[in-house]
Amino acid sequence: MSEKEILTRLKKIVKPYVQRLEGLNNFQENTDFLNDLEINSANLVDVVLDVEDEFNIEIDNDSMEGMLTVGDAKSIIQRKLSN
Repeated sequence: MSEKEILTRLKKIVKPYVQRLEGLNNFQENTDFLNDLEINSANLVDVVLDVEDEFNIEIDNDSMEGMLTVGDAKSIIQRKLSN
């Protein structure tokens, strides 16, 4: 799966939880889920669950704690898909 496809699918997943649309319009690897998109921590758990369903992967607690930016999420998804 290409990086672009992962980012496109990830953007679709986070869209319902975004509180700051400007952040969504500038969605890129350094976009921070909490600060740029203003996704609250409870909804971030929902994002993780949706990512697991969308990519058919399991994200452990250590990986989840390191998923602060779009790039972090993309790297975790790529790593899990390659296992």
